Amino acid sequence: MKTFLFILISFLAVTATLAGLFMLSNPDGAIMRLPHSLLDGTPFKDFQIPGILLAALVGGVNFLAVLYNLQQHRNRYNWAIGGGIMICGWVIVQMILMWSLHWLQFAYLGVGVLTILVAYQLKGKWAA
Repeated sequence: MKTFLFILISFLAVTATLAGLFMLSNPDGAIMRLPHSLLDGTPFKDFQIPGILLAALVGGVNFLAVLYNLQQHRNRYNWAIGGGIMICGWVIVQMILMWSLHWLQFAYLGVGVLTILVAYQLKGKWAA
């Protein structure tokens, strides 16, 4: 279970950070083949701010969760739960703002929920 959680948070950390950095390096979305029309109805003129938020917040919290899990820090499961909440929040806000649905959103939402549930389960075992 601990290994599975580590894989989940590592996956989230790497993919969120890379996607955010790709959006930052090419804010028009071309590098990730993101049509500019995705931003219609959002407060963003390009993908720069979403890229910063994705890399720094979602990727950053999950990288801290990875680091704390490697160190077996006593708050490692709290950070993993936080990382799961961050990706779930990211996807839900994305769905609301963009009014578009893609299978990847459901996949990442599932990974986020699974991360929260596994970390919560492990946190309960660790505290006992």
